[in-house]
Amino acid sequence: MIVLQILVGVVGAFIVFGTVLSAIRTFVLPRAAPVLIGRIVFLGLRSVFNLFARPSRPYADRDRIMALYGPLALLALATTWVSLVGAGYTVMFWAVGVRPLSEAVITSGSSLLTLGFERPAITSTVLLAFSEAALGLLLIALLITYLPVIYAAFTRREISVTLLEAFAGSPPSSSEFLLRHYRIGGLTRLDDNWLSWQTWFADVEESHTSIAALCFFRSPQPDRSWVTAAGCTLDAAALHASCLDMEREPEAELCIRAGYLCLRHIANFFAIPYDSNPAPDDPISIRRAEFDEVWQKLAREGLPMKPEPDQAWRAFAGWRVNYDAVLVALARLTMAPPAPWTGDRPAPDTRPPLLGGVRSGPARRSDMAG
Repeated sequence: MIVLQILVGVVGAFIVFGTVLSAIRTFVLPRAAPVLIGRIVFLGLRSVFNLFARPSRPYADRDRIMALYGPLALLALATTWVSLVGAGYTVMFWAVGVRPLSEAVITSGSSLLTLGFERPAITSTVLLAFSEAALGLLLIALLITYLPVIYAAFTRREISVTLLEAFAGSPPSSSEFLLRHYRIGGLTRLDDNWLSWQTWFADVEESHTSIAALCFFRSPQPDRSWVTAAGCTLDAAALHASCLDMEREPEAELCIRAGYLCLRHIANFFAIPYDSNPAPDDPISIRRAEFDEVWQKLAREGLPMKPEPDQAWRAFAGWRVNYDAVLVALARLTMAPPAPWTGDRPAPDTRPPLLGGVRSGPARRSDMAG
């Protein structure tokens, strides 16, 4: 019997330790760290949401449903942590002599929620009660403390997403982005734009890998999304670098690199497969006919186009191949709205596994195709 009590106590301590470590890795550790408890909660809840947000439903209905997913998943995660700590302490109370099991449950719940209606009788159980109360307060404090951090990062992200509508329309279009800047004579003054989006990509990478729930926080307007905004900006930079007969803009090319690194690191967290060393001539989700349509549209509007469309297509595809797969997969994962060359692309069902993530090697020189 004593051996059984020791084993049960060790199991309870392991549950508590694993839960607290999960909370620390989720909210405190300043890097991407896949956590089993978090993945179970998010994937389980996503399966429920998928039942109500089926592809057959109108997108507006799906967006309204999915808007609750991120916040509810965070609350479900906090509830799961508290429940696991309570369960772990329940078996530890039982192991030190609190009988029957129902009494151990009551003692654990009273201590965890700091209700105080059940006072342990012996020193060992009193110390357990104190430690459980402290951990319960710690878990709740972590969630409360990090909610402002989460919404501050969300606000920074959405400011740029909202401003993009003025330049690229809604849903955002890379061709519209270039056309509107051309009409106001701003094609030669885009350096500040590329620099600001480089900063945006760096901020999104840091915040959306350290607090992955942010990926599923949807924009206030149903036709906006951080994924489609990223795709529009990257495609606009790629079109500028490959198609426009203008002086080379290094900042546009650096913006593409900052963007695909950001998307790849987020994809790594969700274990989304992609080729980390693509060749410039690897296939992409954009068809040549779609590219030609945009080329002709820009040419009709009078933009300075390079003389060889075939060479421009190869250069554009060489840029796009660096972020094509991860962009389309993240659009599917986040259920992004339909948008040209991003949310309208067919993609395999993206279901992150419970454990692990992909590890990618160094990129080849496909990012210099332009």
